[in-house]
Amino acid sequence: LVQDASQVFIMGHRYADLDAVGAAAGICCIARKRGKKAQIVIDMEDNVAKPLLSKLAALPEYKDAFISGNDAFISAQPGALLVVVDTNRPDQVENASLLEACTRVAVIDHHRRAANYISNATMSFHEPYASSACELMAELLEELVEQPDILHVEAEAMLSGIMLDTKDFTVRTGERTFEAAAFLR
Repeated sequence: LVQDASQVFIMGHRYADLDAVGAAAGICCIARKRGKKAQIVIDMEDNVAKPLLSKLAALPEYKDAFISGNDAFISAQPGALLVVVDTNRPDQVENASLLEACTRVAVIDHHRRAANYISNATMSFHEPYASSACELMAELLEELVEQPDILHVEAEAMLSGIMLDTKDFTVRTGERTFEAAAFLR
C-alpha cells in the first residue's frame, strides 16, 4: 500500500501514548525504506509521549514528520494513504475529518473490535491477542525491512510501547511479545 501512495499519513488515537507513537515510528521506517515520506498526525501539545516525540523530532529522518490533524486534512491529496494505529474506532482517532477524507486506509490495532470500528479499511491487521500495536509493528518490520534499517530511536519507541501496554512485561504477554521485544532490542 505504501508503494502506490501519493502521501502517507499515520494517525493514532487522541492523547497519543507510547504505543501509538511507537507504532507510528514503525510505519515511518517502512515508508522510508520504500522511498516515501510519511507524516505522523498528532497533537504535539496534548499527548502523553512528549519525551519520545522530542527524541524522534531531533532526528534528520523526522524533519517535518509531525503534522496537525487540520494541516493533514488540508494537504491530503487523492491517493493518500492513512495508516491508523492503536485504535480501530473512528470516534477515537486524532482527526476524524482526515479519516473520512482518505479513501485508502489501513488499520493496525490490538484492541477488541468495537461496535463502531473503522469499516472502510483497505487493509486491516487486527490482532486482539497481541499485547500492543508496537508488537504488531515489530512483526511487520521483521518481514518488510532489514534490522539495520530501523533507527535506534524507532526500536526504542516500539519497545517503549510494548512495555507500556504490558506494564513492563507483567500482563498480556506471550511468546510473540518476547520475540518482538528481542527483535527490537
